Amino acid sequence: MDKAKTLSFMNDVMVKGTLMETLNITYTDIGEDYLTAQMPVNSSVHQPMGLLHGGASVALAESTGSAAVHVFIDSDNFEVRGLEISANHLKSKRDGIITATARPIHKGRTTHLWEVKITDEIGTLISLCKITMIVLEKRN
Repeated sequence: MDKAKTLSFMNDVMVKGTLMETLNITYTDIGEDYLTAQMPVNSSVHQPMGLLHGGASVALAESTGSAAVHVFIDSDNFEVRGLEISANHLKSKRDGIITATARPIHKGRTTHLWEVKITDEIGTLISLCKITMIVLEKRN
């Protein structure tokens, strides 16, 4: 896999006109078994108390986890859909950058379970999420 080419495609093509673009999510790193994305924390992702909205964290986690599954399967013949996501929000955040890193827990033939850790700039865990995805054969 050409890391730079994959990230460029994800950021320049896949996110255009999507929630990822609205939330300013940027895919930043990819490896053999992980995908990393970042999102700025500012008033556009706050809840009324001026803190990072849990839904924005979940959107980042799902965007990272589902994109990871998409990247690591044969996307010419298969597609992915989310089945379930859970999130534990452990620390609040008012501003800065958060980073989500998705890693597989289980990669089966038709279901994948991924863990997504969301951290702040110094590595403090903000949210811990799990996402279950189904891998479907594309219909012609």
